[in-house]
Amino acid sequence: MRLFLVPALLLFAAVPAFAAPTQAQKAEFYAVCMGIAQNDALCSCKADAAMSLIDERFMGVVIASMKGTSSPAAADYNAYNTYVAKSNQVCKPDY
Repeated sequence: MRLFLVPALLLFAAVPAFAAPTQAQKAEFYAVCMGIAQNDALCSCKADAAMSLIDERFMGVVIASMKGTSSPAAADYNAYNTYVAKSNQVCKPDY
């Protein structure tokens, strides 16, 4: 049993921890979304979905993109498109 635990613990230690988005980020996301869409139901849903779909760092990428202050980096482009598609599946099922 001990032989199994050591590699498992090493593997776990090698995996970076991803922090969930903060409540402040969620509030900022909602505010920016409302400034764009003026749709409480959509913005509330999208803010809630973001909390489970992306991490804290990526929430910053999404908010900056929504504000128009920056575009996702090339390394984030596929993840950004995936996030948008998943959040649309949740919040705009007929989209």
